[in-house]
Parts: sequence; C-alpha cells; structure tokens
Amino acid sequence: MRIARHRIVRVLRDRGQQVRADWVERELPKRVAPHEHLGLLAALRLDPADLADVPSP
Repeated sequence: MRIARHRIVRVLRDRGQQVRADWVERELPKRVAPHEHLGLLAALRLDPADLADVPSP
C-alpha cells in the first residue's frame, strides 16, 4: 500500500497546518510507504488506511 503525497498535503492544508504541509511536500516522496513513515504519520495524526489509494477495478 502506498499513499500519494498530495493526499497527505491536502489533509494538512485543510487542517490549517500550512508549514507542515510545505515540509511534507519538500521531504517525502511522491508515493509514501506507510510502513517506512509510520511514526511521522502518527505524529501528524493521520491514519494510513484513510489516505491509501483505492485500486482501480
């Protein structure tokens, strides 16, 4: 499972966390592997299951 970076950024911007969103855009890859960034996602209070890309049928 991978998460598109833009989904993380959108959630943070919706919360008004502009500085964090800017940092995520600079530092994380376009496709985020939750198991590699679990601590960061937890610190940002993001649930990987809510952000995962839905596979196309």
